[in-house]
Formats: sequence, structure tokens, C-alpha cells
Amino acid sequence: MRQTKLTKAARGRDCQIRVPGVCNGNPETTVLAHFRLSGTRSGMGIKPNDLQAAWACSACHDAVDARRKTEFNHDELRQMHMEGVMRTIDILVSEGEVAA
Repeated sequence: MRQTKLTKAARGRDCQIRVPGVCNGNPETTVLAHFRLSGTRSGMGIKPNDLQAAWACSACHDAVDARRKTEFNHDELRQMHMEGVMRTIDILVSEGEVAA
């Protein structure tokens, strides 16, 4: 997998998805979790661009990718993931990593 500036920037960061009762709070497990959305460049075997992603601990990443069962339904997890995308973008803009 190609490592981009934004995928590298996820290392050691706090999880921005923050699924209650799931998030492990361990920045050592944080990766860039891509949000798939109809009408954007994504699909089977095609990841969205890296701005369409959130910093996620391993536990939250597993939850939003449905590899881990939680008390939350699909729509609730998508909402948490999208909010994490927005928080991640906000941090990247404030740090000057991406332009507003």
C-alpha cells in the first residue's frame, strides 16, 4: 500500500472517531480510516482520497468497517466516522498540512 503524507500523519495521533465503549484511546494503533460515500471516487477495491478519511484507533477502525460488533447500528457508526473525518480535516487545516 502506498504511504501518502496524510496516511503517515495519522501515526501517533488521537482517534477522531471515538466510538463510545469501543475506542481504545491508543495513538500507537491509529491509522487513516477512509470513508466510502456514493458519488465519490470509491468502490470495490478503490479507496477514497485521503481527505475523505479519519484518524482511527484500531478498535474504532474495526467497528466502522464492520469487523467488530458494537451496540451501534450501521447509520450511527457512519455518523461517528463522518464526524471523525471532519475533526481530522479541522486538525490538518489548523496545522497547515492542508489548505482551507
